Amino acid sequence: MKVIFRLEESDWHSHATESMWARSEGTNRFRLENIPFYVYGVSYGDLVTTVIEEGQHFFQGVSERGGHSTYRVFLTEEASEERFDEYSSALRSLGCTYERATDYLIALDVPLEADIYKAYDALERGMSAEVWDFEEGHCGHRLKMRQERHFCG
Repeated sequence: MKVIFRLEESDWHSHATESMWARSEGTNRFRLENIPFYVYGVSYGDLVTTVIEEGQHFFQGVSERGGHSTYRVFLTEEASEERFDEYSSALRSLGCTYERATDYLIALDVPLEADIYKAYDALERGMSAEVWDFEEGHCGHRLKMRQERHFCG
């Protein structure tokens, strides 16, 4: 099943909607089963409610959080596959997975059991090395207070 999210066409991506695969968990309730590329505020594993319009399920709200976090990774023009593999290996070792939208846009899932601080540090290392830029789509991890930096939002 697909859940459709409405987007602001004026945003950087120029898309009106994004559809995400989801598994039915009752009437108009779906568990998201892929990583969002453009939508903010949801992550893989979240349980969402929908409203049916023209035979399609449109996102209405989040019913339950799955505990995952989403980041968008924007590869730099200079980034080779080898450099991406080198810097993303720390993320993969934490259990993070990703999906590619384009040659330069990657949606990254940080699973519930991963250390969000280590994942964020790995993202910052890749940015410092000019392999990528990144932004947060949604932080679903429970955070501990850290005085030196602000994580997730």
